[in-house]
Amino acid sequence: MSNSALKLDNVTIRFGGIVAVNNLSIDVPEGQIAGLIGPNGAGKTTVFNIITGFYKPNEGNVLFFDKTLIGKQPFEICATGIARTFQNIRLFSGGTVLENVMLGCHVRETEPWWKLMLPFDVFLDAYIEQRDTRKKSMELLEKVGLADQANELATSLPYGSQRRLEIARALATNPRFLLLDEPAAGMNPQETLELMDFIRKLRDEYKFTILLIEHDMKVVMGVCEHIWVIDYGILIADGTADYIRKHPKVIQAYLGKEDVA
Repeated sequence: MSNSALKLDNVTIRFGGIVAVNNLSIDVPEGQIAGLIGPNGAGKTTVFNIITGFYKPNEGNVLFFDKTLIGKQPFEICATGIARTFQNIRLFSGGTVLENVMLGCHVRETEPWWKLMLPFDVFLDAYIEQRDTRKKSMELLEKVGLADQANELATSLPYGSQRRLEIARALATNPRFLLLDEPAAGMNPQETLELMDFIRKLRDEYKFTILLIEHDMKVVMGVCEHIWVIDYGILIADGTADYIRKHPKVIQAYLGKEDVA
């Protein structure tokens, strides 16, 4: 049995009179590719925002390798080893492709950037770290197929390439756990197939644990080893892809009989 990487324990969050997530418990084993699905407005991205510290739940706990994340700031949670992409792409619009990835590396850097403005004997350590950061960033861009576009403006890339850049930036933080929010959105069928292969390779090569939100059922059913389904913030089913595909509550709430067929 795998050890638990991430656990939500009876998590509830309210916005005014609306209960966006209601007493949700999930347990993602280390090394697993898992999915969190549900119809629009089900509370999926809210769950990601709770995990990453953008929202604090009203009740319950979030544990990362048995240590609570409640009360930590997003940058602190990122530094513990959780990285994410966003449903709406959030690249640094004024930066190049390479600069976007290098910014992700700064989470792990020990030397402050302003040392580069000091005399050489003082800033040497910072210079070496910046050099290594650039090298690592180029290697990540190579991995996602964007190395030849390193000096282009990030927002000039096609939509699918921007998605891959966001993943590269997340990888630059040196995570143990990766949250992917609709990674296949905007991709054509060929790009989607390549993404599925890429997600599997990420897990196998880096030994990541991956939790993804996705509306493309081909992606979810094709890569996820365990799936949780929520509707109106409530867990309605969880299990393997085969189990979820046939679950009557899931069919009614989300997939639709035609899609399942």
